[in-house]
Amino acid sequence: MTQHAFLAAHGLFDARAPRYTSYPPAPHFTDAVGPQRMEDWLRATPAGTRLSVYAHVPFCRRLCWFCASRTQGLKTDTPLAPYVAALLSEARMVADLLPQGTRAGQVTLGGGTPTILPPDLLRELLTGLRDGFAAAEEAIVSVEVDPTMLDDGRLDAMAEAGLTRATLGLQDFDPTVQAAIGRVQTEAETRTAVEGLRARGVRRIKMDLLYGLPHQSRDSMTRTVDAALSMGPDRIALYGYAHVPWASRRQLMIDKAALPDGPTRLRLFDLAAARIVDAGYIRVGVDHFARPDDPLVDAAARGALRRTFQGYTEDAAPVLIGLGASAVSRLPQGHAQNAARTADWAARIAAGRLATVRGHAMTADDDLRGDLIQQLLCHFAAHPRDFGDRAGAARDLLTRLAARWPAAVETDAEGGVTLRPEAWPLVRLVAMDLDAYAKPVRRACIVA
Repeated sequence: MTQHAFLAAHGLFDARAPRYTSYPPAPHFTDAVGPQRMEDWLRATPAGTRLSVYAHVPFCRRLCWFCASRTQGLKTDTPLAPYVAALLSEARMVADLLPQGTRAGQVTLGGGTPTILPPDLLRELLTGLRDGFAAAEEAIVSVEVDPTMLDDGRLDAMAEAGLTRATLGLQDFDPTVQAAIGRVQTEAETRTAVEGLRARGVRRIKMDLLYGLPHQSRDSMTRTVDAALSMGPDRIALYGYAHVPWASRRQLMIDKAALPDGPTRLRLFDLAAARIVDAGYIRVGVDHFARPDDPLVDAAARGALRRTFQGYTEDAAPVLIGLGASAVSRLPQGHAQNAARTADWAARIAAGRLATVRGHAMTADDDLRGDLIQQLLCHFAAHPRDFGDRAGAARDLLTRLAARWPAAVETDAEGGVTLRPEAWPLVRLVAMDLDAYAKPVRRACIVA
């Protein structure tokens, strides 16, 4: 049996599964978690805890049709200054609830399009977040960059605020594909952005590519990957496009008939992955690739890799503070998500209260299942010996998992499971058998 036949027989091309950037996945959050519970969780954070801070900037000058993120289009800059002011107010509110001695080891601006902010607001926001959360001197400062909305002023502002990492969305450089997804971005613009970042001392640059886009072909995928590699990124993420027009209405602009089918999607991924690995990058987890000297590779080798809403990371901070409309926080006690609509979020902040509207309080069973899923998604393996006094419960879950997937996993004498390499594309489906919330599967989640 060929690998494609094996994967098809196990449901890869017609099944849906969460991406498991959180456990439980965000669709299972409820209003049982609100502002008071979030406040209690923040106050209970141990002194000296290392934090990771994420600020969401939901605005875009254009709404790309492929995107399913919570964003809104802007024709003028009028809402930007009030939004930044509200973000910084929220940051002060959260910081005041944390005990003395907590420090931010990482500060990230995501979106949306953070670089829609003019230089003065970019500088004010990054500096305010660093100061407000007592960022360590060696803190990682990262921004998601749109190369079409970048100039010297913005580059200088981010550099002055301590930028150390940048993520550039590429998607695909083929003009036909770009026209079909509403995202026109030339290779020259992208290269100029990379050169500008490097010239200002940005040490780590990540590029995001998509496979499974309309009209994408082996030739277009090859050209895009080769162009990206020629710019020397430190990391590449190779994400699968999720066509979910019921969840993101702008995707109705994309011609479904032009999308590659499941087997073709997999062939596009395999082609791109092979070219990236041949260029000297190490595969990390499901969809990331990094240079051998990248901290992500070291984290994977040490078993310290983590998967979050921002993808794979070596950041081991036990507390993630999410700021801004729709942002998600993760604390040891659970997940907390802000109001999704910008106006609702801003009104709560203006009233002097946290903007939490939903979330999930973790149980011991949730923690165990979430940790097992993390291990599978990060390392394609999970072993009871890594779970201390939870080893017995972990072994029971993994034993049942192995019984359901005998052709996909290998087991050892201690009850550990390892996915066979040919079964790696099935990892989210395999992980779903550890998910206590997985039935029924919500159609807004897709696999491969």
